[in-house]
Amino acid sequence: MEIRMKRQILLIEPNYKNKYPPIGLMKIATYHRNLGDDVKFFKGDLKDLVVDQLFENCLIKLNSIDSNLNWKQKGFFIKQYIKTGKKDNLEMLDLGRSKYAPLVVQALEEFSKNFRKKEYENEPYWDRIYVTTLFTFYWKITVETIHFVKKLVKDPNEIWIGGVLASLLHKELEEETGIKPHQGLLDKPGILDKGDKTIIDNLALDYSILDEIDYQYPTQSAYFTFMTKGCTRKCAFCSVPILEPTYKPKIETYDKFFEIKELYGEQQNLLLMDNNVLASPNFPEIIQEIKDMGFVKGATFIESNQLDISIRNLENHKNQKAYIKRTFNLLHELLTRLKAEHKQFAYNVLDNYQLLNFETTTKENLLAAYKELKDLNERFRNKSPKLRYVDFNQGTDARYVTDELMKLMSEIPIRPLRIAFDYIGMKDKYVNAVMLAAKYGIKELSNYILYNFNDKPEDLYNRLEININLCKEFNIDIFSFPMKYIPLFGEEAKHREYTGKHWNKKFIRAVQSVLNVTKGIVAPATRNDNTSFFHKAFGNDLEEFYEILYMPETYIVYRSVFEKKLGYTDIWKKEYKSIRQSNEWEEAKAIIETNTFTDIDEKTTNPAIREFLRHYQIQRSTLKNEDEEYKTLKRQFDKLIKSDRFIDLTLTYDFEEEQPIIKQKRILKSMTH
Repeated sequence: MEIRMKRQILLIEPNYKNKYPPIGLMKIATYHRNLGDDVKFFKGDLKDLVVDQLFENCLIKLNSIDSNLNWKQKGFFIKQYIKTGKKDNLEMLDLGRSKYAPLVVQALEEFSKNFRKKEYENEPYWDRIYVTTLFTFYWKITVETIHFVKKLVKDPNEIWIGGVLASLLHKELEEETGIKPHQGLLDKPGILDKGDKTIIDNLALDYSILDEIDYQYPTQSAYFTFMTKGCTRKCAFCSVPILEPTYKPKIETYDKFFEIKELYGEQQNLLLMDNNVLASPNFPEIIQEIKDMGFVKGATFIESNQLDISIRNLENHKNQKAYIKRTFNLLHELLTRLKAEHKQFAYNVLDNYQLLNFETTTKENLLAAYKELKDLNERFRNKSPKLRYVDFNQGTDARYVTDELMKLMSEIPIRPLRIAFDYIGMKDKYVNAVMLAAKYGIKELSNYILYNFNDKPEDLYNRLEININLCKEFNIDIFSFPMKYIPLFGEEAKHREYTGKHWNKKFIRAVQSVLNVTKGIVAPATRNDNTSFFHKAFGNDLEEFYEILYMPETYIVYRSVFEKKLGYTDIWKKEYKSIRQSNEWEEAKAIIETNTFTDIDEKTTNPAIREFLRHYQIQRSTLKNEDEEYKTLKRQFDKLIKSDRFIDLTLTYDFEEEQPIIKQKRILKSMTH
């Protein structure tokens, strides 16, 4: 029988913002733990990854010099010294208590030198490193991550790169990094290790790795799974046909569901990552399976005793570091729920077992403290029932919707129902799908509205207005999320600057400015009568919409200040209408559509155009705290997002501000003359 050597496996997700945990890495973690390998997951500053590893070695060295001091308790300042070499951190170690202080300082200096001179690259620790990739526009941070970890692995051939970017830009990534990425799924045996018969894609997820990192995914308590794989469509704007080229109408999910439930406790919601579930002829079977999992209409969920589960896994699970951290956090969460004498009692227990700081936490003390606090935790843990929801998170295809399929969907607690509305040509199918949803009592809907592809700006406006009208007609909520198209291939896929053939930089920035306050959301008309907000934000008709697209960005965002307080918007509108009817419009229009308003004097010699463009040079930052309507609306949407994870999960971050600072006082003063 072949004897496998235990390997040190590092799983890396680049340090970008994202909503969902890395499902591929969670399956790979399960695979390697089943083989008996040590597995570590990391997401964050990669320098901290190196410091953490040096610290582990440093502890061994320091304990060999002087075992009378608790060096782990001083971990924060030791890590800071290794990272920075600053003497202030040495002073915080209180080395006067050790008669071996000179040897300690010498050892610390060696580790700090190792880090700052990158000597650790000469003795790499990891046997294999996996790097997952996400959107192609995360190219820069992804490439930087790969180059960094290349120096941490013993054999460069043992770096594995997979995921969306790796599959779409595989040639470019290989040219840039020298590493041939894996394309597509891990759906065949022997991909990671020759001769191994495991199909990685069929494995259950290792949720424990999420407790190793500080980054918090907003998904919270949820099962992540697929009922189908791939898509029957070949849409030019979509990567699915490349990532999952073979449509699989039914994936075995039931056993994995119960394995996760057994290991990590029951989860509240079911997030299905299918790309086109309605295309499956097995859809009735899928709905029945969802019901059998406990997700029936009106189903409620009472959270399992998470501390009990964490303690059980601390005793039995292979990922000890994760469950030490999780148990520590759960005990401190308990402390925040308690009051008066109960709080004092729990605090004393944590203090007695040196559990007030993570640096002094040990597995043995966690187990001991648990025995004293478990009854208190059971008494005061949250036992209130919560509704359970099913989310077909990648959206459903309106072109497959029938009365029968919608009736089936209405039998599970679906929230929200996501229906794609990718282009205006889908209008009839889309409207029919929404009408059927309303017919069967599905009241909360959501969709991405793709723009900047082959569409025209009016197509975006019309689709948004269709949703507003559907909300009013059927008394339902549809949350729309305009999503800017970015190419799948080539240099333009590596950033977010692409503009479609019917768009320009100013139009795209104007849409982002409109959505800035709402973080990308176009709220339904039935929510606080937001039909007035829609027409205020996007215009009452297409003519007003185009006027807003050409409007200065600051005037779009801070409507109240510029319309009511300063009166600049009316000045701009008069000048805009005048210049549009003049011979200067084509030249002015060309400048405006570049969305670059520095060095105006170099762009045109026409005094009338220069005078008009002064409106566009006012920077947002000068007025961000002066518009009360802006701040009120922003607070409303911040509260909405915070209270509804399904909205939070849909945000795209396309609304973020990106604009250089320019001088303001002269421009603002000139507006009044």
